[in-house]
Amino acid sequence: MIIEKVLANLHELPTTDLAAYTGLHREMVVLPSSQLVKRIQRVTTDHGQELGIRLPSGSGELRDGDILHVASANMIVVSVLPTDVLVIAPRSIREMGEVAHSLGNRHLQAQFFDAASEYGAEVMVCQYDHTVEDYLKSVGAPFDRQERVLPVPFRHAEHSH
Repeated sequence: MIIEKVLANLHELPTTDLAAYTGLHREMVVLPSSQLVKRIQRVTTDHGQELGIRLPSGSGELRDGDILHVASANMIVVSVLPTDVLVIAPRSIREMGEVAHSLGNRHLQAQFFDAASEYGAEVMVCQYDHTVEDYLKSVGAPFDRQERVLPVPFRHAEHSH
């Protein structure tokens, strides 16, 4: 089977539309975050079914909860594996600037969340790296190491010198 479009996302469906999917068996395509950016790939569901994914150019990356296929009493849904991350919660704009500048010099991929997010605070999230953890400890910046399913995958930070 070839998947050429995402039908919907379970996390974004209005309650009225979600009822249409209630009771369907969920077959999962479990992917690490790094695979979400690939438009064309071959995957295997948790039931051993092989699928081809061929999304059109400009369709965006896959996300946790994306519904790829629905047939009779079964649906195939993307499930994203948690990513090992450092959640950095600076105490001041100065501390944030210094940390962001230092990590930016390493071309480290980062995402930022506000207090209304699931983190409940303004934070910077980056992939776990022991040298970054050592740096944060050495400067006394508050951080926590967590396993998280991120709403958007990390992308390579483009740069030139």
